[in-house]
Amino acid sequence: MVTFIPFGEKPNREGVEYALRLLLREGLIDEGEVRKLEARNVAQLKDKLERDCCYIVGEHLATYAVVEKLRPEAVLSVDAHTDLLHDYLDHGSWLAYALEERILERAGVVGPVLMIPTSRRTDLWTRRVRIYPALPRTKKVRGKWKTYINLTNHGVDGVLDDARRYLGEEIYLTVDLDVLRPEYRIARFQHGELTLDELLEVVEGIRKRFRITAFDLAEVSDRIKRSKLGREALIEVFSVLRG
Repeated sequence: MVTFIPFGEKPNREGVEYALRLLLREGLIDEGEVRKLEARNVAQLKDKLERDCCYIVGEHLATYAVVEKLRPEAVLSVDAHTDLLHDYLDHGSWLAYALEERILERAGVVGPVLMIPTSRRTDLWTRRVRIYPALPRTKKVRGKWKTYINLTNHGVDGVLDDARRYLGEEIYLTVDLDVLRPEYRIARFQHGELTLDELLEVVEGIRKRFRITAFDLAEVSDRIKRSKLGREALIEVFSVLRG
């Protein structure tokens, strides 16, 4: 089965509805394997969720409900943002809260370009998580500046080999499609730095190194209706992960 979750504001809900029609039209799924869930909040969504191998979701906050339901040991997130902000639970902090509440034991984030909190009152959660930026970034460790392992300097192999050592063999995978460059026009907010070919290289590398118990594609918005590149990206990434 493939579970479609039109969750969040109207653009996210409409984006998931469109993704459902698109994947049906392309013959990548059929009517008999479609499950659609609608909910107003995370608690309601968790109550309605059933175990599945694939989820297509709107707002990334829905992934919090999915992992709370499935309880994986580790999550690997491919995302333009860390989602480790820590002021209140939303799409920018779901991963921090999942770690803090011990829904997850470990996490890795591949591809972020936005690394810092958005306000003075917001903390960046750094416990039991490793961050692998798309571009070179530094952090202060015991008074010295150290470069994160990143895609630009270390390549996909360097990043994913380190993630495999840290996370172990089995993961839940979430791919936020805003990790792609702005021209793909899938997500509503700030986009990342990856081309589709680069994202597919990351996804293929993950499939080779990990046992993916389940996955989601997140932050699908209604912008995809008007984006040929966006539609192609959704189709290609879904096809690779579905096998």
